Amino acid sequence: MTTSAPVRVVPAPRELTTQPRFSDKVFRTVVTIGGLSSLLILGLIAIFLAYRGYEVLRQEGFKFLTSSDWSISVDDAGNVVDSTFGLAAMLVGTILCSIVAVAIALPISVFSALFLNFYAPGWLKKILIAVIDMMAAFPSILFGIWGFLVLMPSVEYWAKLLNNYFGFLPFLKLEPYVVTRSPFVAGVVLAIMIIPIVTSVAREIFSQAPLDRIQAAYALGATRWAMIKAVVIPHGKSGVIGGAMLGLGRAMGETVAVYSVLNIVFQVNWQVLLGAGGNVASLIILKFGEASPYEIKALMAAGLVLFLLTLVVNAIADLIVRGTGKSGR
Repeated sequence: MTTSAPVRVVPAPRELTTQPRFSDKVFRTVVTIGGLSSLLILGLIAIFLAYRGYEVLRQEGFKFLTSSDWSISVDDAGNVVDSTFGLAAMLVGTILCSIVAVAIALPISVFSALFLNFYAPGWLKKILIAVIDMMAAFPSILFGIWGFLVLMPSVEYWAKLLNNYFGFLPFLKLEPYVVTRSPFVAGVVLAIMIIPIVTSVAREIFSQAPLDRIQAAYALGATRWAMIKAVVIPHGKSGVIGGAMLGLGRAMGETVAVYSVLNIVFQVNWQVLLGAGGNVASLIILKFGEASPYEIKALMAAGLVLFLLTLVVNAIADLIVRGTGKSGR
């Protein structure tokens, strides 16, 4: 009896193609539309602010950025008789409060992120992460009220200590001696507001440190802190800077919290502890309710300046992140 050999069925060759599937095309289209829509919205906002504020910008010229006077006079019919608009004091206050906030928040956020990733036990880490995420979602008015009622008396005491021990520095010198509702108080409130944001970004970046390098550092006898200095911090340096710039952008555009704890004074003030200053956002909320139609145009121009300032800060942050990212690999 003879048996025939089994017939081998050769499968058809698989067709290789670089054409994306239908689902990939749909996903790419949705993502592209979403990205372009955000750019379109930002562009429309800039065009609207430029259109509404063009008349004031054309009349004031470069003085809109260099002068500190903000006044308008109208007659009985509501016609503008005389007007002068200048943002110099508010721009200085915006930059000053934001720098104070980042200087306070950045080290606290970095050490908090390192503690959460490498020192905190698992049960405590889950609780703290939940608390930090909830703090990032708190309304700014709550921070402003808390800062005004609770934080301000303590911060004034810290301001007096700084003036007593570091008053020889020009930006910590007080003349006259007024520490209530100062840029330092506003900076501390803003720092508490941006700490959750910077901490969350830093924690995510530190958690992505390469495990093989961490284990190699331990194998060479490094302590936990030595491993963090040698591996984690160089790897996450660009992300920390990006998180700090994200917090800086939040601080520069904050309105209600700064308005609650800072005296709005139309004079350039570079002294951190002096109770005088303001920022562009608080100026807008202060003047908008009672502004005449022409002054609203000036406020729109101020909003355009703040919008462009935020874009410049983000562009600088992107350049810094790219530079530090290349040097950190």
